[in-house]
Amino acid sequence: MKLVVATYGTEGDARPMAALCRAWIDAGHSATLLADAATLGAAAAMDVPVIALAGDIRDALRPGQALSRAVEKSGGASRTARAIAGIANAHAEDWVRQIADCARDADGIVAAGLAAFAALSVAEQRRLPVAGAGLFPLHPTSAFAAPFLPPARVPRWLNRASHVAINALLWRGFRSRINDARGRVLGLPPRKAMWTGYPALYGISPTLLPRPADWPDDVVLCGQWRTAARQDWTPPAPLTDFLADGDAPIYIGFGSMAGFDRQRLLDAMIGAVAGRRALFYPGWSGIDVRALPGNFHVVGNTPHDWLLPRTALAIHHGGSGTTHSVAAAGVPAIIMPFAGDQPFWAHRMHALGIAPAPVDGRRPTAAALAGAALAGAALAGAIDAASQPGMRARAKAIAEAMATEDGLACGVETLRRIFVR
Repeated sequence: MKLVVATYGTEGDARPMAALCRAWIDAGHSATLLADAATLGAAAAMDVPVIALAGDIRDALRPGQALSRAVEKSGGASRTARAIAGIANAHAEDWVRQIADCARDADGIVAAGLAAFAALSVAEQRRLPVAGAGLFPLHPTSAFAAPFLPPARVPRWLNRASHVAINALLWRGFRSRINDARGRVLGLPPRKAMWTGYPALYGISPTLLPRPADWPDDVVLCGQWRTAARQDWTPPAPLTDFLADGDAPIYIGFGSMAGFDRQRLLDAMIGAVAGRRALFYPGWSGIDVRALPGNFHVVGNTPHDWLLPRTALAIHHGGSGTTHSVAAAGVPAIIMPFAGDQPFWAHRMHALGIAPAPVDGRRPTAAALAGAALAGAALAGAIDAASQPGMRARAKAIAEAMATEDGLACGVETLRRIFVR
C-alpha cells in the first residue's frame, strides 16, 4: 500500500513524519515524504523516499521575515496565523501540483503541517482516502485551550470555542490561495469551510497529554514518532571525552528556531549556566559559538535518545519533538518558548512537575533563567529548581510511563485501519 505523506515546517515537523514513513515501509508498504528540502536529512538517513516541496523554511525564519517578526514582537495568535499562512500561500499552487504528481499511483494521503490543505485538496480530487497527522492537538476539546493561545488565560468554559476560533482564523488566512490552487491545478470548486470528519493521528504521548474524552473515536494519540539511534552510529570522540570528564552537563538547544535576538540569548545562557558544564546545539539559531566560554561544548546533530539521558537537565524551546525527547530521557527541562505551540508544551510540562515555570524565549535574561522561581516553592532559580530531587524523580517517573508506549507501532496500526481495505 503506497502512501503519500505531505508536511511543511521545520525539522521538528518533518523528522517525526519520516519516522512514521520508515515504520510504514518496514511493515511491508511504501511511502514517499514531501517536505521542505532543508528538513529532509533525517528521512534520507532512514532511506525514506523524499520529494522536496517548493519553498525555503529557513529563509522564512531569518530576521526581518514575517514569521521572525511574529516571534520577536509577540503579535499573538492573529499575527502568528498570518505569518504561517503567508508561507503556505506563497507556495500553495506548487504544493498542490507536486502532491498531485506524487499521488498518481498512491493508495492514500497523509496530510500534515502547512501542506495539509494542499494534500486534502489532492485527496478530494483523486478520491483517495486521507488521514490527518499532527504533533500538537488541533481537534476541538473542552479539556484544554487551543495551543496557539496563551496557556492558562482562557477560561475553561471557553476551551472548545477557542479551538473553533483558531481553526477559523487559520482557514481564513489559507482559504483564498488554496481555493485558487484547487481551481487552477485540480479543476475543483472553491471550498467555503475547512475539512472536518476525517480520521487523524497524533505523534503525541498520552502520558504527557491524556487523550480528551470528547474527541471523535477516529482521532488517535499514538505516542512519539521517533526512531532509535542507528546501531552503527558512534559519537565523536570529543563528545565522549567531554561527557567522561566531569558531572553530567546541562543540554541547551533550540532546534530550528531562528530570528530572535541572538546576542541577548547568548548572554543570558552564559550568565545562567554560571560556569557549569554545558552542551550547546546551535541548530538553526545562527549563534556564533566562538563566543562561548570553555565550559560549553558544541555538539552537532546528535540522536536525542543517546545524548539526553547523559545530561542533568535540558534547556530548550518547547517544540513538540524536543519536549517529548527530553521527557522520554527522564531529565527535567527549562523551557523557553518563542511562538506557536511551544508555550502550550511549556505550560504542560510545568503542570506535570517536570519543568519550572517557563522563561520567555523572546526576552531571556540570566536572572530569568537562573533566578525564576517555581510558583509556590521557595527555590533559588530555574536551574536549581530543575535540579531538585523531587523534580528529577517526577521526570524519571514520566519517562518510565512513556517507555511503555510504542508510538510508531500505534501509528502503523492506525494507518492500516484507515487505508488497508
